[in-house]
Amino acid sequence: MARWENGGSEGTPVKMWCAIPLLLAAAPAFGATWTGYLVDSKCYGAEERNVNPWDTAPHADSDMDQEIRYCAVKPKTRAFAVVGADWNRLKFDAEGNAQAAELARKAAKTRFLRVDVTGYLHQDTIAVTSISPAPPGTRSTTSSRPGIAHE
Repeated sequence: MARWENGGSEGTPVKMWCAIPLLLAAAPAFGATWTGYLVDSKCYGAEERNVNPWDTAPHADSDMDQEIRYCAVKPKTRAFAVVGADWNRLKFDAEGNAQAAELARKAAKTRFLRVDVTGYLHQDTIAVTSISPAPPGTRSTTSSRPGIAHE
């Protein structure tokens, strides 16, 4: 039986009060990993906004493969994002853009680059800690909702 802080049968166990600060302190230490295609962030954002304002299902009428092909990384790309199977675009911070530019430069022959991105999500921007080519057969995951579709 748990020891209660007031010695009686009511109240919160002391063990729980000790565990809460530990859990809160450990939470920021864990990043998340997203997998998807590396794209030109500005181009992909423009493609996503280029829809009929009266269309009730804009994603149903869009061709995601065409958008990814059109916005594939080019040598002059400076703003990068990762786009997964759920169509969400997650932009990179300045450090992530620098890492993505280096990766794109090294993989110049690869037109469509699938990547694994590790970092911390702040709204729709990833504070990138690492970026690397994704192994073949890896599932795309870019949900911007915490805890959903992250690997």
